[in-house]
Amino acid sequence: MNSTIKELPDLERPYEKCLLFGAGYLSDAELLAVILRTGARGVSSVDLARKILKKTGADGSLLGLPKMGIDELCRIPGIGKVKAVQIKCIVELSRRIAKATAGEGHTFEDAQAIASYYMEDFRHCHQEQVLLLMFNTKCRLLHEEIISKGTVNRSSVSPREIFLAALEHHAVYIILLHNHPSGDPTPSREDIAFTQEVAAAGFMLGIELMDHIVLGDQRYVSLREEGILGQHT
Repeated sequence: MNSTIKELPDLERPYEKCLLFGAGYLSDAELLAVILRTGARGVSSVDLARKILKKTGADGSLLGLPKMGIDELCRIPGIGKVKAVQIKCIVELSRRIAKATAGEGHTFEDAQAIASYYMEDFRHCHQEQVLLLMFNTKCRLLHEEIISKGTVNRSSVSPREIFLAALEHHAVYIILLHNHPSGDPTPSREDIAFTQEVAAAGFMLGIELMDHIVLGDQRYVSLREEGILGQHT
């Protein structure tokens, strides 16, 4: 029979500990155990949560949890589709809370603000993705669109796709963001060449590329701040 949180000794019951001391008092495994609610045969929910964290590939921390898919979670003994979906949903909820928090009072006036706002969306991506931000004359974001999803270390997109989207949404300037799954945001030669190509095309069309921001793991590089992207490249 499955072990439930209620069957644990009083001092080991995460639910009761949360009621008495608050959620901040619980360990990562205990927080996850509350979400799981039940364990598996002969394994408490807390022990099951610890097993999950050990499988994250991030030294038992929560950082690896967003990278685990439902199929991978289901391969852990005691985790079925219901528990796997619960875990993925709480991870997604956490991501959205982090993004909403970053977005409070947010402006798109500088690269750091933009990078901070989108960092959580990209930091756990296994593939490179290119995000196009489109703005009007009053610097209001008109639309954002993922225009490319690539392999682990390369994305493929043409300036034509970028400016078709920009024209469709009547943008007067654009900003590109893309992630490096390695966590290192240092622009590659391809990144720089692509940026210059897009900037030149934009100059011809009257739609300026204001910046190209490369996102890593809690780090970013702005090609404008680095002087790689000039006013009229």
